[in-house]
Amino acid sequence: MKIVRVESVPVRVPIEAALTETVFAGTKREWGRLSRRSPKRPEPMVEYLLVRVVTDEGPTGYGEAPVDIGFFGETLGAVQAAVDDYLGPQLIGSDPLERAVLLDRIDFRGNTCAKSGIDLALHDLAGRAFGVPVSALLGGRFRERVPVAFEVAGDTPERMARMARGWFEQGVRAFKPKVGGLPEADAERLVAMREALGPEVSLRADANQGYSPKEAIRFCRLCEDGRVGLELLEQPVLASDLEGMALVRRSVEVLIEADESCYSPSDALRVIRADAADVLNVKIAKAGGLAASLEVAALARAAGLGVVLGTAFGLGLGIAAKLHLAAALPDLTGAVEFTEIGLHGPQVLPPWDERLSLPLEDGCLSVPDGPGLGVEPAPRLLGG
Repeated sequence: MKIVRVESVPVRVPIEAALTETVFAGTKREWGRLSRRSPKRPEPMVEYLLVRVVTDEGPTGYGEAPVDIGFFGETLGAVQAAVDDYLGPQLIGSDPLERAVLLDRIDFRGNTCAKSGIDLALHDLAGRAFGVPVSALLGGRFRERVPVAFEVAGDTPERMARMARGWFEQGVRAFKPKVGGLPEADAERLVAMREALGPEVSLRADANQGYSPKEAIRFCRLCEDGRVGLELLEQPVLASDLEGMALVRRSVEVLIEADESCYSPSDALRVIRADAADVLNVKIAKAGGLAASLEVAALARAAGLGVVLGTAFGLGLGIAAKLHLAAALPDLTGAVEFTEIGLHGPQVLPPWDERLSLPLEDGCLSVPDGPGLGVEPAPRLLGG
Protein backbone atom coordinates (compact mmCIF):
# COMPACT_ATOMS: atom_id res chain seq x y z
CA MET A 1 0.00 0.00 0.00
CA LYS A 2 1.34 3.40 -1.03
CA ILE A 3 0.24 6.97 -0.53
CA VAL A 4 -0.84 8.52 -3.82
CA ARG A 5 -2.29 11.86 -2.68
CA VAL A 6 -2.29 14.18 0.30
CA GLU A 7 -5.13 16.66 -0.09
CA SER A 8 -6.39 19.56 1.98
CA VAL A 9 -9.70 21.38 2.13
CA PRO A 10 -10.10 24.73 3.92
CA VAL A 11 -13.25 25.01 6.03
CA ARG A 12 -14.69 28.22 7.47
CA VAL A 13 -17.54 27.92 9.94
CA PRO A 14 -19.54 31.05 10.90
CA ILE A 15 -20.38 31.33 14.57
CA GLU A 16 -22.64 33.59 16.57
CA ALA A 17 -21.02 36.81 17.68
CA ALA A 18 -22.29 36.15 21.20
CA LEU A 19 -20.07 33.09 21.43
CA THR A 20 -16.98 35.23 21.16
CA GLU A 21 -18.11 36.96 24.34
CA THR A 22 -19.46 34.03 26.34
CA VAL A 23 -16.79 31.46 25.46
CA PHE A 24 -13.59 33.36 24.70
CA ALA A 25 -13.63 36.79 26.30
CA GLY A 26 -11.93 37.53 29.54
CA THR A 27 -8.24 37.85 30.22
CA LYS A 28 -5.50 40.26 29.31
CA ARG A 29 -3.83 37.65 27.12
CA GLU A 30 -6.81 35.59 26.01
CA TRP A 31 -5.82 33.03 23.42
CA GLY A 32 -9.23 32.27 21.89
CA ARG A 33 -8.89 34.59 18.93
CA LEU A 34 -10.11 32.20 16.26
CA SER A 35 -13.11 34.43 15.70
CA ARG A 36 -11.21 37.71 15.34
CA ARG A 37 -12.75 39.88 12.62
CA SER A 38 -11.07 42.01 9.98
CA PRO A 39 -12.15 43.98 6.87
CA LYS A 40 -11.79 40.76 4.87
CA ARG A 41 -13.61 38.75 7.55
CA PRO A 42 -16.34 41.02 8.90
CA GLU A 43 -18.33 38.17 10.45
CA PRO A 44 -17.01 35.98 13.29
CA MET A 45 -15.91 32.55 12.14
CA VAL A 46 -13.51 29.76 12.91
CA GLU A 47 -11.18 28.17 10.38
CA TYR A 48 -9.90 24.64 9.93
CA LEU A 49 -7.96 22.65 7.39
CA LEU A 50 -9.19 19.14 6.61
CA VAL A 51 -6.45 16.74 5.51
CA ARG A 52 -7.05 13.58 3.49
CA VAL A 53 -4.38 10.93 2.84
CA VAL A 54 -5.33 8.65 -0.08
CA THR A 55 -3.71 5.29 -0.91
CA ASP A 56 -3.56 3.13 -4.02
CA GLU A 57 -5.34 0.24 -2.28
CA GLY A 58 -8.43 1.99 -1.00
CA PRO A 59 -7.95 3.03 2.65
CA THR A 60 -8.16 6.78 3.19
CA GLY A 61 -7.37 8.68 6.36
CA TYR A 62 -8.81 11.99 7.54
CA GLY A 63 -7.31 14.58 9.84
CA GLU A 64 -7.88 18.21 10.67
CA ALA A 65 -5.88 21.18 11.84
CA PRO A 66 -7.30 24.14 13.77
CA VAL A 67 -6.09 27.56 12.67
CA ASP A 68 -5.46 30.28 15.25
CA ILE A 69 -3.20 33.20 14.39
CA GLY A 70 -3.36 34.35 18.01
CA PHE A 71 -2.14 31.10 19.57
CA PHE A 72 -0.17 29.32 16.85
CA GLY A 73 0.85 32.31 14.75
CA GLU A 74 -0.32 30.56 11.57
CA THR A 75 -2.98 31.63 9.08
CA LEU A 76 -5.21 29.24 7.16
CA GLY A 77 -3.22 29.95 3.99
CA ALA A 78 0.06 29.19 5.72
CA VAL A 79 -1.22 25.89 7.14
CA GLN A 80 -2.61 24.83 3.78
CA ALA A 81 0.59 25.76 1.96
CA ALA A 82 2.60 23.73 4.46
CA VAL A 83 0.42 20.66 3.82
CA ASP A 84 0.04 21.01 0.05
CA ASP A 85 3.44 22.32 -0.98
CA TYR A 86 5.94 21.05 1.58
CA LEU A 87 4.86 18.33 3.99
CA GLY A 88 2.35 16.33 1.95
CA PRO A 89 4.62 15.81 -1.09
CA GLN A 90 7.22 14.22 1.22
CA LEU A 91 4.83 11.31 1.79
CA ILE A 92 3.90 10.40 -1.79
CA GLY A 93 4.89 6.86 -2.72
CA SER A 94 5.50 5.81 0.89
CA ASP A 95 3.85 3.11 2.98
CA PRO A 96 1.30 4.96 5.20
CA LEU A 97 1.68 2.36 7.95
CA GLU A 98 5.25 3.51 8.61
CA ARG A 99 3.95 6.42 10.66
CA ALA A 100 7.05 7.00 12.75
CA VAL A 101 9.24 7.16 9.64
CA LEU A 102 6.88 9.51 7.82
CA LEU A 103 6.34 11.83 10.78
CA ASP A 104 10.09 12.06 11.30
CA ARG A 105 10.46 12.95 7.61
CA ILE A 106 8.19 15.99 8.00
CA ASP A 107 9.46 17.03 11.41
CA PHE A 108 10.57 20.47 10.31
CA ARG A 109 10.68 23.31 12.82
CA GLY A 110 7.25 24.82 13.46
CA ASN A 111 4.17 24.02 11.38
CA THR A 112 2.62 22.14 14.29
CA CYS A 113 -0.95 22.61 13.01
CA ALA A 114 -0.12 21.24 9.56
CA LYS A 115 1.84 18.33 11.03
CA SER A 116 -0.99 17.51 13.41
CA GLY A 117 -3.48 17.32 10.53
CA ILE A 118 -1.25 14.86 8.69
CA ASP A 119 -0.54 12.91 11.88
CA LEU A 120 -4.27 12.47 12.55
CA ALA A 121 -4.89 11.37 8.97
CA LEU A 122 -2.10 8.76 9.15
CA HIS A 123 -3.43 7.39 12.44
CA ASP A 124 -6.98 7.32 11.06
CA LEU A 125 -5.81 5.54 7.91
CA ALA A 126 -3.87 2.90 9.86
CA GLY A 127 -6.81 2.25 12.15
CA ARG A 128 -9.11 1.81 9.18
CA ALA A 129 -6.61 -0.49 7.44
CA PHE A 130 -6.29 -2.72 10.53
CA GLY A 131 -9.93 -2.38 11.58
CA VAL A 132 -9.06 -1.02 15.03
CA PRO A 133 -9.66 2.32 16.80
CA VAL A 134 -6.82 4.82 17.06
CA SER A 135 -6.62 4.22 20.80
CA ALA A 136 -5.41 0.69 20.03
CA LEU A 137 -2.60 2.14 17.90
CA LEU A 138 -1.64 4.36 20.86
CA GLY A 139 -1.29 1.34 23.14
CA GLY A 140 -4.82 0.55 24.30
CA ARG A 141 -7.44 2.04 26.60
CA PHE A 142 -7.12 2.81 30.26
CA ARG A 143 -10.68 4.18 30.24
CA GLU A 144 -13.78 3.93 28.05
CA ARG A 145 -15.31 7.21 29.17
CA VAL A 146 -13.64 10.59 29.60
CA PRO A 147 -14.77 13.21 32.16
CA VAL A 148 -15.53 16.60 30.60
CA ALA A 149 -14.42 20.07 31.72
CA PHE A 150 -15.70 23.38 30.31
CA GLU A 151 -14.08 26.80 30.33
CA VAL A 152 -15.93 29.84 31.67
CA ALA A 153 -15.19 33.24 30.18
CA GLY A 154 -14.16 36.11 32.41
CA ASP A 155 -17.16 38.25 33.39
CA THR A 156 -18.87 39.51 36.51
CA PRO A 157 -19.00 37.01 39.39
CA GLU A 158 -22.76 36.66 38.96
CA ARG A 159 -22.61 35.96 35.23
CA MET A 160 -19.74 33.49 35.55
CA ALA A 161 -21.58 31.64 38.30
CA ARG A 162 -24.77 31.59 36.21
CA MET A 163 -22.96 30.34 33.11
CA ALA A 164 -21.25 27.54 35.01
CA ARG A 165 -24.49 26.60 36.74
CA GLY A 166 -26.21 26.26 33.37
CA TRP A 167 -23.61 23.78 32.15
CA PHE A 168 -23.65 22.03 35.53
CA GLU A 169 -27.34 21.34 35.04
CA GLN A 170 -26.48 19.74 31.70
CA GLY A 171 -24.01 17.32 33.27
CA VAL A 172 -20.65 19.13 33.41
CA ARG A 173 -18.80 18.62 36.69
CA ALA A 174 -15.47 20.39 36.06
CA PHE A 175 -14.83 24.03 35.14
CA LYS A 176 -11.91 26.25 34.22
CA PRO A 177 -12.74 29.95 34.62
CA LYS A 178 -10.60 32.54 32.87
CA VAL A 179 -8.69 34.87 35.15
CA GLY A 180 -5.52 36.94 34.76
CA GLY A 181 -6.82 40.41 35.63
CA LEU A 182 -6.83 41.83 39.16
CA PRO A 183 -6.20 39.02 41.67
CA GLU A 184 -8.77 40.33 44.15
CA ALA A 185 -11.52 40.57 41.53
CA ASP A 186 -10.61 37.17 40.07
CA ALA A 187 -10.79 35.54 43.50
CA GLU A 188 -14.27 37.03 43.99
CA ARG A 189 -15.36 35.45 40.71
CA LEU A 190 -14.21 32.01 41.83
CA VAL A 191 -15.84 32.38 45.23
CA ALA A 192 -19.14 33.10 43.48
CA MET A 193 -18.72 30.05 41.25
CA ARG A 194 -17.94 27.79 44.18
CA GLU A 195 -21.02 29.00 46.04
CA ALA A 196 -23.18 28.36 42.96
CA LEU A 197 -21.74 24.93 42.15
CA GLY A 198 -21.19 23.36 45.55
CA PRO A 199 -18.17 21.63 47.06
CA GLU A 200 -17.90 18.56 44.81
CA VAL A 201 -17.29 20.32 41.48
CA SER A 202 -13.73 20.61 40.14
CA LEU A 203 -12.53 24.21 39.81
CA ARG A 204 -9.34 25.23 38.00
CA ALA A 205 -8.33 28.61 36.59
CA ASP A 206 -6.49 29.83 33.50
CA ALA A 207 -4.58 33.11 33.66
CA ASN A 208 -3.39 32.99 30.02
CA GLN A 209 -0.08 34.62 31.07
CA GLY A 210 -2.01 37.51 32.64
CA TYR A 211 -0.32 37.78 36.04
CA SER A 212 3.07 38.81 37.29
CA PRO A 213 4.60 36.20 39.63
CA LYS A 214 3.60 38.23 42.71
CA GLU A 215 0.04 38.68 41.40
CA ALA A 216 -0.26 34.93 40.77
CA ILE A 217 0.90 34.16 44.30
CA ARG A 218 -1.57 36.67 45.73
CA PHE A 219 -4.42 35.22 43.67
CA CYS A 220 -3.73 31.68 44.88
CA ARG A 221 -3.58 32.81 48.52
CA LEU A 222 -6.82 34.77 48.14
CA CYS A 223 -8.46 31.62 46.79
CA GLU A 224 -7.18 29.71 49.80
CA ASP A 225 -8.59 32.36 52.16
CA GLY A 226 -11.92 32.24 50.32
CA ARG A 227 -12.09 28.44 50.51
CA VAL A 228 -12.44 28.21 46.75
CA GLY A 229 -10.86 24.77 46.57
CA LEU A 230 -8.82 25.79 43.52
CA GLU A 231 -7.11 22.70 42.16
CA LEU A 232 -4.88 24.18 39.51
CA LEU A 233 -3.72 27.47 37.96
CA GLU A 234 -2.82 27.36 34.29
CA GLN A 235 -0.05 29.52 32.82
CA PRO A 236 0.00 32.22 35.50
CA VAL A 237 2.86 34.25 34.01
CA LEU A 238 4.49 34.95 30.65
CA ALA A 239 5.39 31.80 28.72
CA SER A 240 9.03 32.84 28.59
CA ASP A 241 9.25 33.48 32.34
CA LEU A 242 10.02 29.97 33.58
CA GLU A 243 11.91 31.40 36.54
CA GLY A 244 8.85 33.41 37.58
CA MET A 245 6.57 30.41 37.13
CA ALA A 246 8.92 28.32 39.26
CA LEU A 247 8.68 30.97 41.99
CA VAL A 248 4.89 30.77 41.90
CA ARG A 249 5.04 26.97 42.09
CA ARG A 250 7.32 27.05 45.14
CA SER A 251 5.17 29.63 46.90
CA VAL A 252 1.66 28.15 46.72
CA GLU A 253 -0.16 24.88 47.35
CA VAL A 254 -2.19 25.11 44.13
CA LEU A 255 -0.85 23.01 41.25
CA ILE A 256 0.75 25.10 38.51
CA GLU A 257 0.21 24.12 34.87
CA ALA A 258 2.29 25.07 31.82
CA ASP A 259 0.36 25.69 28.58
CA GLU A 260 1.86 28.43 26.41
CA SER A 261 5.25 27.49 27.90
CA CYS A 262 4.91 23.93 26.61
CA TYR A 263 4.30 23.26 22.93
CA SER A 264 6.84 20.59 21.97
CA PRO A 265 8.72 17.79 23.76
CA SER A 266 11.76 20.07 23.93
CA ASP A 267 9.60 22.76 25.58
CA ALA A 268 8.43 20.14 28.08
CA LEU A 269 12.05 19.37 28.95
CA ARG A 270 12.78 23.04 29.59
CA VAL A 271 9.76 23.35 31.88
CA ILE A 272 10.77 20.19 33.75
CA ARG A 273 14.39 21.30 34.18
CA ALA A 274 13.24 24.69 35.49
CA ASP A 275 10.91 23.06 38.07
CA ALA A 276 8.35 25.50 36.70
CA ALA A 277 5.19 23.37 36.71
CA ASP A 278 3.37 20.51 38.38
CA VAL A 279 1.26 19.76 35.28
CA LEU A 280 1.81 20.00 31.52
CA ASN A 281 -1.02 20.98 29.18
CA VAL A 282 -1.07 18.80 26.06
CA LYS A 283 -2.96 19.83 22.92
CA ILE A 284 -2.65 17.74 19.79
CA ALA A 285 -2.28 20.64 17.37
CA LYS A 286 0.09 22.45 19.74
CA ALA A 287 2.39 19.42 20.00
CA GLY A 288 2.19 18.57 16.30
CA GLY A 289 0.06 15.43 16.42
CA LEU A 290 -0.78 12.38 18.48
CA ALA A 291 2.75 10.98 18.32
CA ALA A 292 4.32 14.17 19.69
CA SER A 293 1.55 14.46 22.31
CA LEU A 294 2.50 11.01 23.60
CA GLU A 295 6.12 12.17 23.85
CA VAL A 296 5.15 15.18 25.96
CA ALA A 297 2.96 12.99 28.17
CA ALA A 298 5.77 10.44 28.58
CA LEU A 299 8.21 13.17 29.64
CA ALA A 300 5.68 14.46 32.17
CA ARG A 301 5.18 10.99 33.63
CA ALA A 302 8.92 10.32 33.83
CA ALA A 303 9.39 13.60 35.71
CA GLY A 304 6.49 12.94 38.07
CA LEU A 305 4.31 15.68 36.56
CA GLY A 306 0.64 15.50 35.71
CA VAL A 307 -0.99 15.91 32.29
CA VAL A 308 -4.06 17.90 31.26
CA LEU A 309 -5.61 17.69 27.79
CA GLY A 310 -6.75 21.20 26.93
CA THR A 311 -9.41 22.75 24.72
CA ALA A 312 -8.51 22.62 21.02
CA PHE A 313 -11.17 23.49 18.51
CA GLY A 314 -12.25 21.14 15.77
CA LEU A 315 -14.97 19.93 13.44
CA GLY A 316 -15.16 16.59 15.23
CA LEU A 317 -12.06 14.72 14.05
CA GLY A 318 -9.93 16.56 16.59
CA ILE A 319 -12.48 15.89 19.33
CA ALA A 320 -12.39 12.16 18.49
CA ALA A 321 -8.59 12.21 18.46
CA LYS A 322 -8.52 13.81 21.91
CA LEU A 323 -10.88 11.15 23.24
CA HIS A 324 -8.60 8.41 21.90
CA LEU A 325 -5.55 10.13 23.39
CA ALA A 326 -7.30 10.54 26.75
CA ALA A 327 -8.19 6.84 26.71
CA ALA A 328 -4.59 5.83 26.01
CA LEU A 329 -2.87 7.89 28.72
CA PRO A 330 -2.40 6.03 32.01
CA ASP A 331 -2.55 9.19 34.13
CA LEU A 332 -4.65 12.30 33.61
CA THR A 333 -5.00 15.22 35.99
CA GLY A 334 -8.75 15.41 36.33
CA ALA A 335 -11.22 16.08 33.54
CA VAL A 336 -10.42 16.75 29.88
CA GLU A 337 -11.37 20.14 28.44
CA PHE A 338 -14.02 20.08 25.70
CA THR A 339 -15.16 23.70 25.48
CA GLU A 340 -15.15 23.24 21.69
CA ILE A 341 -18.39 21.25 21.97
CA GLY A 342 -20.24 24.47 22.70
CA LEU A 343 -18.80 26.36 19.73
CA HIS A 344 -20.59 24.94 16.69
CA GLY A 345 -21.03 21.24 17.37
CA PRO A 346 -19.30 18.28 15.68
CA GLN A 347 -19.65 18.15 11.91
CA VAL A 348 -18.81 14.53 11.27
CA LEU A 349 -20.37 11.19 10.35
CA PRO A 350 -21.82 9.23 11.99
CA PRO A 351 -23.70 12.09 13.67
CA TRP A 352 -22.61 12.53 17.26
CA ASP A 353 -25.96 13.78 18.49
CA GLU A 354 -25.95 11.42 21.46
CA ARG A 355 -22.28 11.22 22.37
CA LEU A 356 -21.29 14.83 21.94
CA SER A 357 -24.38 16.72 22.96
CA LEU A 358 -25.39 17.66 26.44
CA PRO A 359 -26.60 16.41 28.90
CA LEU A 360 -23.61 14.12 29.33
CA GLU A 361 -23.61 10.67 30.86
CA ASP A 362 -22.29 11.20 34.40
CA GLY A 363 -20.28 14.16 33.09
CA CYS A 364 -18.39 11.98 30.61
CA LEU A 365 -18.00 11.34 26.88
CA SER A 366 -17.49 7.86 25.45
CA VAL A 367 -14.45 7.03 23.35
CA PRO A 368 -15.45 6.15 19.74
CA ASP A 369 -15.39 2.42 19.00
CA GLY A 370 -15.17 2.39 15.18
CA PRO A 371 -11.99 1.85 13.17
CA GLY A 372 -9.58 4.76 12.96
CA LEU A 373 -10.87 7.89 14.65
CA GLY A 374 -14.36 6.41 14.48
CA VAL A 375 -15.78 9.37 12.59
CA GLU A 376 -15.23 11.12 9.26
CA PRO A 377 -16.02 14.57 7.86
CA ALA A 378 -19.55 15.25 6.73
CA PRO A 379 -19.62 15.08 2.89
CA ARG A 380 -20.59 18.74 2.56
CA LEU A 381 -17.27 19.75 4.14
CA LEU A 382 -15.46 17.91 1.35
CA GLY A 383 -17.66 19.31 -1.37
CA GLY A 384 -19.75 16.17 -1.53
